[in-house]
Amino acid sequence: MIKQIALVFVGGGFGSILRFLLGKYLNNSQNGIPYGTFAANIIGSLLIGIILGYAAKNDTLSTNQTLLLATGFCGGFTTFSTFAYENHIFLKSGDFMTFALYTIGSFIIGFLAVFFGMYLAK
Repeated sequence: MIKQIALVFVGGGFGSILRFLLGKYLNNSQNGIPYGTFAANIIGSLLIGIILGYAAKNDTLSTNQTLLLATGFCGGFTTFSTFAYENHIFLKSGDFMTFALYTIGSFIIGFLAVFFGMYLAK
């Protein structure tokens, strides 16, 4: 159990660092949509699709590898809380168009990325 917790911790740390860097370089308050968060959520959706699709197809990833990569890295890399906060800011400022585009785009493209990742793993 301690080893599994450590694997999630390490994977989550790396995922969080990468998400931070994406946000630092792609999020800009003057250009509207927070592209860093959007990219992290879409890339993370694609990666979890690939990881879990590969694990299901080939039965070659161990539980520990899946915990490190899917639960840890993808969990730390993607972020619903930041997504929710950014949408709160859009609504508070009355920017309903950006709110709608960002929310709908994140959900649709995120789901498609998971499905595409699963497809790639086949």
